[in-house]
Amino acid sequence: MTALRPTVTAPAPLTDLVAGLGLVGDVTAEVSVGGITLSSQDVEPGWLYVALPGSRRHGAEFAGSAVDSGAVAILTDDAGALIYADHAVPVVVADDVRAAMATVAARLFEEPGKALTTFGVTGTNGKTTTVALIRAGLAADGRLAGTIGTIGFRLGDEELRSGRSTVTTPESPDLQALLAVMRERGADSVAVEVSSHAMALNRVDALPFDVAGFLNLGRDHLDFHHTLEEYFEAKSRLFEPGRAAASVVWVDGEAGQQIAARVAAHGQGRLITAGTGPDVDYRMRDYRPIHPLGGVATVSRGGEDLTLELSLPGEYNMIDAVVALAMLEAVGVPARAALRGLAQAQIPGRMERVDLGPDAPLVVVDFAHTPQAVEAALRSLEGVGELITVLGCGGDRDAAKRPGMGAAAARLSDVTIITDDNPRTEDPASIRAEVMTGARDALPPGAELLEVPGRGSAIETALSMATGASVVAILGKGHERGQILADRTVDFDDVEEAARAWRGRREEGARDARAHDA
Repeated sequence: MTALRPTVTAPAPLTDLVAGLGLVGDVTAEVSVGGITLSSQDVEPGWLYVALPGSRRHGAEFAGSAVDSGAVAILTDDAGALIYADHAVPVVVADDVRAAMATVAARLFEEPGKALTTFGVTGTNGKTTTVALIRAGLAADGRLAGTIGTIGFRLGDEELRSGRSTVTTPESPDLQALLAVMRERGADSVAVEVSSHAMALNRVDALPFDVAGFLNLGRDHLDFHHTLEEYFEAKSRLFEPGRAAASVVWVDGEAGQQIAARVAAHGQGRLITAGTGPDVDYRMRDYRPIHPLGGVATVSRGGEDLTLELSLPGEYNMIDAVVALAMLEAVGVPARAALRGLAQAQIPGRMERVDLGPDAPLVVVDFAHTPQAVEAALRSLEGVGELITVLGCGGDRDAAKRPGMGAAAARLSDVTIITDDNPRTEDPASIRAEVMTGARDALPPGAELLEVPGRGSAIETALSMATGASVVAILGKGHERGQILADRTVDFDDVEEAARAWRGRREEGARDARAHDA
């Protein structure tokens, strides 16, 4: 499945696309460009091929293939220009190819972001939930909003099916094309999850935001950023001068306080603070859960108290909702509409309830894949019933967080089942062992800890142990519909697996009953 493109893209002169960017090479070549891609396999006749340096190979090594497929020009760096020595088509050279690519893509699709009300959300945890909450608030105000992020691309209630090469924020050519598709189909707004990778790799460089939101900073993606400081600095780039007309920052944590201070210091764009302290613009207080899955809080802003209700459990989701409310009001959405939309919002794979019928346990599927997210998810389920948690950790990702995830699960669960997630190229048993180490150290007296290889088997085990009074939390994959192994991706859906396991248990019980009667 290929990336989405608008129905019509008017070809643009290469000279117009690169004008003023300080590029060198064939910048005056008289060619017209009708598309842009950084994959030589996706090139179509008349397109610009962007040859990026890679960790193993340089994209310029595939420039010849791109030209054979119809590329009319190449955008690359000095090294790429030397590698593609043929220069059979014009070659434009940039010091920062990714930054240039973002601007060229935006120009080619006639800067679609400027025609939309744009929301950008960043943070270690909660981006997907906040973006979905923003869409719900916009929908309640009668607006047609798109969303771009981890669980896919949507326009209103419609899923926009598309191939993708990134987990959260698309590469700039795909992002700008997707915005153009949304504009073409009548969208007036779009909410984008902005990952730290996206900031580090210039994916949203040419997308101005009407309002940007910061949620939190935890431990994640240190396989890419190497240090927590680098990770923080990547996220904080969303709040640099000129990035957003307004910034909503949750300031209860040190990272939020630093970002708010930076926005206040540079003075470009409106700063809106949110938190639980007395001196913020949006103050959340008096949170209480509504069992089994929901919550309510008071939000004080502008001398007025608002009642904010959610159909999602946990104070951490309420924090996301407060940030979403502030972002919505920042662009003029009335509080009444925003609150109505937030109260009704549901998010696939984010504290998603699995309906197994009468007398079944409460089963919740969530994407929690950091220690902070695991703890937040499980704390939101405290007091509902006996808690059985199924948890795995992904391979080829930050391994240092695995013991912390195991510890959070064991500390808060009556039964913890450690299993597999997306092992990728790592040995699943080795991943489980690292998670088990943290879980054993944190296991409280009377709690039970199991290691069950195979995620399907672990879910079956959890359902076999559960009663109608139990809560089964299946964490780590959330909305994902596949499991990534070393050599392939197989179909796997936590929601479907839970339903299948419960049906199997019911059928087995019925067989046992018939055998007993016989």
